[in-house]
Amino acid sequence: MKPGTLVYDPHTRKVGVYQARIGPAALLRPVGGGREWDADPARIRPATPEERLSAELRAANDRSLGALPTPDPVPGCLTCGELGVRREEARTACDGSAETDANVLLRQHQAREHGGVTAGRRRLFRYVPYSIVQDASAQPEYQAYCVSGDEHDCGATSGPCTDPTDVEEWQRRHTQETRHTRYRRSFADYAVLEGQA
Repeated sequence: MKPGTLVYDPHTRKVGVYQARIGPAALLRPVGGGREWDADPARIRPATPEERLSAELRAANDRSLGALPTPDPVPGCLTCGELGVRREEARTACDGSAETDANVLLRQHQAREHGGVTAGRRRLFRYVPYSIVQDASAQPEYQAYCVSGDEHDCGATSGPCTDPTDVEEWQRRHTQETRHTRYRRSFADYAVLEGQA
């Protein structure tokens, strides 16, 4: 498996980015970044298009919810330098909690001593009233994915449907044929942001 491949780990029920094989384990990283985890190489499989899309959307949503930029130490500042070293030591030790603590302390110090400099950037936020409405020109899609199975998910899917009753009918038929009873269902539509006067 090539590094960078998106895979599904049934043990954690998460999609991750394959990094490497480390001894008996496969090393996976969350889509969008974060703390890596070990997975059983025999159980992981390439993520389906639906799983990839879901994981990428979750990562994009996390970024849009105001994730703060990583602050850079101000050159020549002793405190910034010490906190930067603490953060690097935490990264090396794969201690995400200590890394976050160092970033928080660095932001607080920079707000007090350096006028709020964070990562050499300033961000300006403006409130713009808007509403989010469903795009009436595009039909929504419904889909079901069978996640029954002991070792691996069944993997059967209804495919995209424009009517939720079609998905429910597919689930009933699939359960009759296989005795599988667990499904992950998804709904997708298009939304438009409309500014308010």
